[in-house]
Amino acid sequence: MMTSVLNKKIFGHVLFWIVMLVYFMSSSWPYEKNKIFLFESVFLKLLLQLVLAYSIISLFIPYLLNKNRKIVFFISCLVLIYFLFIVYAVYKSYVLIPSYPEEFSYRPPFILGDRFTHFPAYIGSIPGYLFPTIILVIFNYYKKQKETANLLEQKRTSELKALKNQLNPHFLFNTLNNLYALAIKKSNKTPEVIAKLSEILDYILYQCKGKYVLLKNEATLLHNYIALEEVRYGNRVKVSFTEDISNDSKIAPLILLTFLENAFKHGVSQELNTASIDLYIKGDLKDIEFKIENTKPIISEKNYDDSREAIGLKNIKKQLDLLYSNNYELEVKNTRELYSVNLKITTNDI
Repeated sequence: MMTSVLNKKIFGHVLFWIVMLVYFMSSSWPYEKNKIFLFESVFLKLLLQLVLAYSIISLFIPYLLNKNRKIVFFISCLVLIYFLFIVYAVYKSYVLIPSYPEEFSYRPPFILGDRFTHFPAYIGSIPGYLFPTIILVIFNYYKKQKETANLLEQKRTSELKALKNQLNPHFLFNTLNNLYALAIKKSNKTPEVIAKLSEILDYILYQCKGKYVLLKNEATLLHNYIALEEVRYGNRVKVSFTEDISNDSKIAPLILLTFLENAFKHGVSQELNTASIDLYIKGDLKDIEFKIENTKPIISEKNYDDSREAIGLKNIKKQLDLLYSNNYELEVKNTRELYSVNLKITTNDI
């Protein structure tokens, strides 16, 4: 594969210089009768431009410009262009003029010694020598930017995959604990819980493979999870769920589920009386707003002062950073009686 990439790169550079040769010859083709003389003079200058281009790209830019030696970089470029300017003058004086005297009979006399100090001619030749180099530098810059963007996207995709791999077992572990507790009690509700769990796993395993999913499907997942937990807790929990979702609104999968999991785990499981959870989801093509608030059991000061975040919440914050960057706001409030999350996502910029 490396050989294939190298061959493709070499082919691209060869093709580029062929295009340059055709371009320079075509610009003088109508005005020059002797096409062999035209090819020879253009081809030599193209070779000098090639030397300049790869000297700048392979040596001057990485070893001078990229190391912040700008003055040395510019001086080196000017010196090399002057050297190539003189090489072309020598070749013209000793090869082209003797070989094609007729072509120079109607041109001004060419004196080699004058070219060494003819700085106006040297300055005027700089843009011509640099023309192919500038094009190659632009191409290389665009290619590196594209490669960097691809690497960042691959890195982000890998990180998201890793986070989801952590998230799914986290959810499954909590749910299996619920099922285990019911099985120990030999509850008649166990089959119902298994059915709900089956629906949830089907959604997670087969419908959450894309980067974004419909928000209404995520809301259905939350409803199924609530139904599963209500089987377990019965009258110990009251859940209020308000939603206003357009059919086209989308969100990254499984983000909202973790907030709901935490509400049950930390707000209901240790509550001796009746706990309450309030959810609100609103979404359209531009924005998504999600709010969840749960009561907290007052058992000890230790529970209130404990500031450690759950693994699931940390993963969600990382996932939000990767997927939405600066297009979201997450506000978490933790008081003695209540724990609330307010998430706002701007989706029209995604």
